[in-house]
Amino acid sequence: MGVGDGISPGAVARALRRAGVEADVSVRRRAEYSGDASLYRVVPAAVAFPRSADDAVAALAVCRDLGVPLTARGAGTSIAGNAIGPGVVLDFSRHLNRIHRVDPEERTAQVDPGVVLDDLQRAAAVHGLRFGPDPSTHSRCTIGGMIGNNACGSRALGYGRTADNLVELDLVTGTGERLTARRGTDPSGSPALAALARVVGERLAVIRTELGRFGRQVSGYSLEHLLPERGFDVPAALAGTEGTLGVLLGARLRLTAVPAATALAVLGYRDMASAADDVPRLLPCSPVAVEGLDRRIVDVVGGLRGAAALPELPLGAGWLLVETAGPTPAAARDAAGRVIAAAGAEDSRLITDPAEAAALWRIREDGAGLVARTARAHPGWEDAAVPPARLGAYLREFEDLLAAHGLTGVPFGHFGDGCVHVRLDFPLERPGGPAVFRAFLEEAARLVARHGGSMSGEHGDGRARGELLPAMYSPAALAAFGAVKAVFDPDGLLNPGVLVDPAPLDADLRLPAARPLRTGLALAHHRDGGDFTRAVHRCTGVGKCRASAPAPDTVMCPSYLATRDEKDSTRGRARVLQELANGTLVRGWQAPEVAEALDLCLACKGCSADCPSGVDMAAYKAEYLYQRYRRRLRPASHYALGLLPVWARLASLAPGLANRVLSGPLGGLGRAAAGLDRRRELPRFAPQTFREWFANRPGPPPAGEPVLLWVDTFTDHFGPQVGRSAVRVLERAGYRVVLPDRRLCCGLTTITTGQLDSARRTLRRTVAALAPHAEAGLPIVGLEPSCTAVLRGDAAELLGATAEVAAVAGATRTLAELLTATPGWSPPPLHGTRVVAQPHCHHRAVLGWSADRELLTRAGTTVDAVAGCCGLAGSFGAERGHYETSVRVAETSLLPAVRAAGPDATLLADGFSCRTQLAQLAHRESLHLAELLDRR
Repeated sequence: MGVGDGISPGAVARALRRAGVEADVSVRRRAEYSGDASLYRVVPAAVAFPRSADDAVAALAVCRDLGVPLTARGAGTSIAGNAIGPGVVLDFSRHLNRIHRVDPEERTAQVDPGVVLDDLQRAAAVHGLRFGPDPSTHSRCTIGGMIGNNACGSRALGYGRTADNLVELDLVTGTGERLTARRGTDPSGSPALAALARVVGERLAVIRTELGRFGRQVSGYSLEHLLPERGFDVPAALAGTEGTLGVLLGARLRLTAVPAATALAVLGYRDMASAADDVPRLLPCSPVAVEGLDRRIVDVVGGLRGAAALPELPLGAGWLLVETAGPTPAAARDAAGRVIAAAGAEDSRLITDPAEAAALWRIREDGAGLVARTARAHPGWEDAAVPPARLGAYLREFEDLLAAHGLTGVPFGHFGDGCVHVRLDFPLERPGGPAVFRAFLEEAARLVARHGGSMSGEHGDGRARGELLPAMYSPAALAAFGAVKAVFDPDGLLNPGVLVDPAPLDADLRLPAARPLRTGLALAHHRDGGDFTRAVHRCTGVGKCRASAPAPDTVMCPSYLATRDEKDSTRGRARVLQELANGTLVRGWQAPEVAEALDLCLACKGCSADCPSGVDMAAYKAEYLYQRYRRRLRPASHYALGLLPVWARLASLAPGLANRVLSGPLGGLGRAAAGLDRRRELPRFAPQTFREWFANRPGPPPAGEPVLLWVDTFTDHFGPQVGRSAVRVLERAGYRVVLPDRRLCCGLTTITTGQLDSARRTLRRTVAALAPHAEAGLPIVGLEPSCTAVLRGDAAELLGATAEVAAVAGATRTLAELLTATPGWSPPPLHGTRVVAQPHCHHRAVLGWSADRELLTRAGTTVDAVAGCCGLAGSFGAERGHYETSVRVAETSLLPAVRAAGPDATLLADGFSCRTQLAQLAHRESLHLAELLDRR
């Protein structure tokens, strides 16, 4: 169903606004909401943002009057295509996200539909409570979405599904009836509930025999909860109906106590099917979670983040992570020991360290995205479930089915519940790919039905599996679903194409409609075969960029954290770029929608490391700026800031004069002409460059192993004290510091402004000059993280993976990397020093900050590494129109951390932009690591 009677998006928006509902029908906004975390693309007519329950009721009334479909949406992380629709998409996450009450006595919480699970968990944790289900998207998924899909997660084995933890739901049906649903409610007071009771009463036999056969039977409607012996539990029955029966307005949830202690038994097996075989013997031990993890996922993490990121695992090619709980650490540990004793594993390990256990859980949670980093990996057959006793046999037949269709996949998931997650390499972008997709799904549905299973174990059927329901349900059961739909939504306006009267499973697929974009590109996009379309389709929509708070040691996505707008998330930007590849909604590189989407991207590269599927929005933005302004007049800031190395070299001829001019009236005029914000102070040029100081050092250089110090523009012209400290620290460590014979530049400022032809020329000269040193075995030490990251990352994108580029990248080190690997070197003692560190985004994303943490820990400091971005991000925060966002980004993590630490803490920031932001917003001095080590 589309927009009824030829009603235009504009007409829908006007009607919504007359009803007092915030609505947006811009092309960019509709592009952002054209997808969720599924394979499907459905462009909505309008996106609405209710600020209250009454707004949501009013939006439904408008849709009923106009005959326009309505789809409710939380975080948009639905993997089956159940959060997209052709009419009005109602986004509850933007405004309707309050936790009204946590009652520790009753152990309940009253929440809006748009509340993020992690926010609820933080509020409940104050009282020693939690909401039981915890899907891997817990940092951004909303309670409304969890109810819509009957979300479960890893610990549903111990705490139950969402359906098991509902007390009361407030909703409005498709007929406009507002009702409050509770278990045991007398149906006679509600027309909808009275009709529902009649539907159930007439179909008791089919409901008892076909529904509720095992815990993860999520496909279809869970009408078993309405049986007389189940107490007519309407909230539980509405869980998993995917927004097809009503619009949720609020919920009262049942909370559970947080266990006093947990332990983790890790069991190793020769393969995943063998691990699955062992599950039934573990369940009598009453574990909280039993999760399957494939070696291939672990190998991806090791390849991306290094062996240090991997906790020690038992021998095997597949593992079960079995969490146990107890009133004391000893009790939890004993319970895990009983699991190990009961298991038939080839090897095992007991983990009690919370940090080590958390590292394993992070790998498991990011599994779906991590698989997509190295190979084509799509949802579609994402979360099938079978009774746990059948899981091993099912997995073996499933592997045979994959082989028969020429497909591969990596299974993982909630093995204790019999639920298997897998991403498959469907060839959707190739001719005939959709036919392969359909043929496989049809056979997979028959396979899971033969094992008494469910096509969905927690994500819902959506557009991917609704058509396949006849494979597991009789006509009588399907008729029961249709009868319930007719009671609540007789006009079929709520989430059409899902569950009842489903859309074809191969309709509206996003990838087959996207055109390759291979010609005329400036970057190699080597991970994606040189295809910009394939690169931007790395985004699978899992929405980790929409986390409600920055996770430790992550950056993504600073602009979303500042604005809470889908437009400013990595996913929102990717959706607009995907529409550029499609070409029907967003048309061409000059489209204003692309400029709007990328305007607040800080090019921090956080997504390149933090996004499970490896989206690199900084690279995509650079490519876009190149395409848009190639052979065209650029914004003034591109010339002012993009050519900063040129202006710095000119200023070095008379730095005092340059500083006086820039700080006086002419400086204000110059800022305005250059497109810079008048509130930004311009950094002062140093009276003596670092290279000048180095050239005039008295006496012969000390003996020692040579190391090449890479002198970037920022160190040379703005922070030479950093270079001087680095020289002294390196010489004390036994090195002889040498510099390149001439000034070299990495081209960073031209990369971030999309002047990629100029960047390529600059970088080619630099790599040619550095390569002989690298090939001779000299380490190349960089001090400015963003410039160092160019040599390790961007160089291959601009110059190709040549031997010279590889040699330079392999030789390039951060200061901490070199020092921690230097035999016999120890850091100066810094015991009692509290360090608040702001790792530069490129440092954390491209280079890794683990060596810095190790060095500081060895020195005896207490380290608080701030998550997120400083907000200045090179030229971003200096440009006109970005100042407010720059400050809001700084306020998400950095400035609160500085204020909380107090005046005695040492602020550490290797990035010049980070130090500048701290000086201008916190009015505090911060040090480079070299300066900290040099002071002691």
